[in-house]
Amino acid sequence: MAAVLAALLATVAALAAGPAPAAAPQGAQGPQALGPRPVVSGLASPVGLAAPRSEPGRLYVVEQGGTVRVVVRGKLRVTPFLDVRALVRSGGEQGLLGLAFHPGYAKNRLLYVNYTDRNGHTNVVEYRSNGTRVLPGSARRILLLRQPYGNHNGGGVAFGPDGLLYVGTGDGGAGGDPENRAQNMSSLHGKMLKFNVARRGAKPQIAGLGLRNPWRYSFDRATGDLYIADVGQNALEEINWVKRGTTGLLNYGWDVYEGRAKYEDKALGRGRLVMPVAQYGRSLGCSVTGGHVYRGANKAIQGRYFYGDYCTGTVFSLKMAAGKATQIRRERFRVPNVTSFGEDAAGELFAVSHGGTLYRLTP
Repeated sequence: MAAVLAALLATVAALAAGPAPAAAPQGAQGPQALGPRPVVSGLASPVGLAAPRSEPGRLYVVEQGGTVRVVVRGKLRVTPFLDVRALVRSGGEQGLLGLAFHPGYAKNRLLYVNYTDRNGHTNVVEYRSNGTRVLPGSARRILLLRQPYGNHNGGGVAFGPDGLLYVGTGDGGAGGDPENRAQNMSSLHGKMLKFNVARRGAKPQIAGLGLRNPWRYSFDRATGDLYIADVGQNALEEINWVKRGTTGLLNYGWDVYEGRAKYEDKALGRGRLVMPVAQYGRSLGCSVTGGHVYRGANKAIQGRYFYGDYCTGTVFSLKMAAGKATQIRRERFRVPNVTSFGEDAAGELFAVSHGGTLYRLTP
């Protein structure tokens, strides 16, 4: 969730006293396959990481205050790639929260960002770069979503294997989705939206509903399957999985369900119910951060999905098999205040700490 951000710390103590946790992941303390190695430090509240596949050795780090910094072969460039600080309200769960490069970035130089503006509303904006810096005058807004509260903004952007841009939105904020936005098809809150960015003026399509606050989602670069980490209310953090090629409207359950447990006694809205493939309770953390399926050179962990928890720094991994999460385990290392994971052009994994350090997950 954008609850990875500093204001969440005020609620962590209260959440820790919540209901009994779900069972710990099987195979906890599994074989040591990866560990965090610092790449750069001194970043300003980083919350995201992206990299075009056409640029080996280059990483783009999203800083919550409104800048995107470039790391070239382990060195942090002084000049930001993007600077929208004048447009952004930052702090708590707000700020510049997401970045995605167009699949054709090498030729068209298009990229997409997700931020909360000065009024606290969500903006998804297309920009063009010159290869070195973003051109401010190229801005084209794809989505303006007015936010009733200051939390649960979602914040991610990601391209799917269908070439569409996916935007996961939070339920609008407060606690327990008081206005029932997530299950309401007339609202764009609590949804997984998709956009055909090639068509100017194209309206968002609702691919899924029933999300509370999707904090990081990604598509497996090998299979095209979708993984969504959805932050829980006060008991369960969850990971959802959708196989590539799945059709029809999907319903992730909130706020009828929190994880696999019933949250409110009311009717589910439209769509086919998707239950989490993995979940964990308050003994292991209180704010899930979604990650990526590893597709780098380390064969021992090939195909494992890595994710973490902002509050405890715990890193988990699992492997999907026949539609089920298997070999779920806690890794032996932690990443403090992990706000995001990312992959480079070669599929190697990185983790971002809100404290200002970018790590590579390496043997």
